[in-house]
Amino acid sequence: MLNQSRKNVVPNVYRPRNPQNSDYFQCVQDNFEELQSSWDDRFASRYGYWRPYVMDVIYRYLECGDLHCGFARVRCDHCGHEYLLAYSCKRRHFCPSCHQKRVVEYGEWLLSNVLKNVPHRQWVFSIPKRLRIYFLFDRKLLGKLSKCAWKVIRTYFEHAVPYSRIVPGASIVVQSYGDFLDLNPHLHAIVADGGFFEDNSFRVAPEIVGKNLEKAFQYEVLKMLKKEGKINDAIIENLLSWRHTGFHVYLGPRIWPDDHDALERLARYMIRACFSSERMVYIPAEKTPNGIAKVIYTSKDGKSSQTFDALHWLARLVTHVPGRYEHTVRYYGYYSNKSRGMRKKADADDHIATIAPNELPPKQFAQNWARLIQKIYEVDPLVCPQCQGNMRIIAFIEDATLIQVILKHLGLWETKNHDPPPLDSFHTANELTVDESYSQIPPGDHWLE
Repeated sequence: MLNQSRKNVVPNVYRPRNPQNSDYFQCVQDNFEELQSSWDDRFASRYGYWRPYVMDVIYRYLECGDLHCGFARVRCDHCGHEYLLAYSCKRRHFCPSCHQKRVVEYGEWLLSNVLKNVPHRQWVFSIPKRLRIYFLFDRKLLGKLSKCAWKVIRTYFEHAVPYSRIVPGASIVVQSYGDFLDLNPHLHAIVADGGFFEDNSFRVAPEIVGKNLEKAFQYEVLKMLKKEGKINDAIIENLLSWRHTGFHVYLGPRIWPDDHDALERLARYMIRACFSSERMVYIPAEKTPNGIAKVIYTSKDGKSSQTFDALHWLARLVTHVPGRYEHTVRYYGYYSNKSRGMRKKADADDHIATIAPNELPPKQFAQNWARLIQKIYEVDPLVCPQCQGNMRIIAFIEDATLIQVILKHLGLWETKNHDPPPLDSFHTANELTVDESYSQIPPGDHWLE
């Protein structure tokens, strides 16, 4: 009986996703054109000017996972079974699937290439509501906010570790959103809990009290905003007169080097998407009493929900989409790109072992998209669903005429119900591998689905 039950067990196999069936896809497809045309009249005064790059992101998302835009042929070496794997859009925050793969990839890359085998701690920096609007209308301030946090971190450790010439290390991520996509610029950081020395040794810092750091962060932010011409002395004096200034620095518990899972979970949390498609319900205009499409969005804890006009919800969402080359992750001190590069050039970067030693070269880490998908969905896209043998990519199909011939032959060709993207915004798969200047992760073949 036991043997028979084992024979009937069917292993998990990878099934290519179909984003077109999701509520989120339908919401975007139904409303994106009206969102653009009505932006100046309805949303510009509240969310800033319309960024043309947003339309490129939307068009890319609408083509993400769509076989009509190109695909790879994947074949089983054993039984000859074959399937088509569509290209992905790689858009951050706007595409739930592509961003989730980036989240997993970032967590692995950070642990394998940046963080050292020392204790770390999470730091979170928040600013008062009164100052948040400046960061919406001037996105360059988000990077400057990150520098303010780093100055506080660096100054603290330089005084907390009583030795000269110590170097702290931090990876700081900018988040601009709250639970319901409201504007909430704040920073999450993974910080080495001490300082590094020139010989790459490390000294742990004493316990930190966050309250002592809030005034330092407040000082740096107000100084920065005044220098940028956003606030004046009168506003600063008013803010300083408040009993509760709205500035806050949170410090999480110390994470010890052997707790790899906790570090990776924290890394993923820091660059998580600004929304969850699983927590939204889309109601098309034809199904509402007043003929206006709605989005019902549930909070992260599931205890509350809000109902939005679909255009208003999308307007909130696109304000959190980073610009084409906008960095949301920055590395400072011992973990900075410059410091890592100098140590690697001097062959001195391995004196302190990384938390999760590389079993694969860094480029292969980025290229191994199959392993990432397996980690996300707990299935392997290169396991044959017919015989469970090994599959491999045998061809990339990018020619529009050939795509149409193949899809029509397989009965998969469909007429699109929205206009195609402008020619100057369409990129081939080869071009997509180059557009990585914002990621700070080595480029690879993760433009596949």
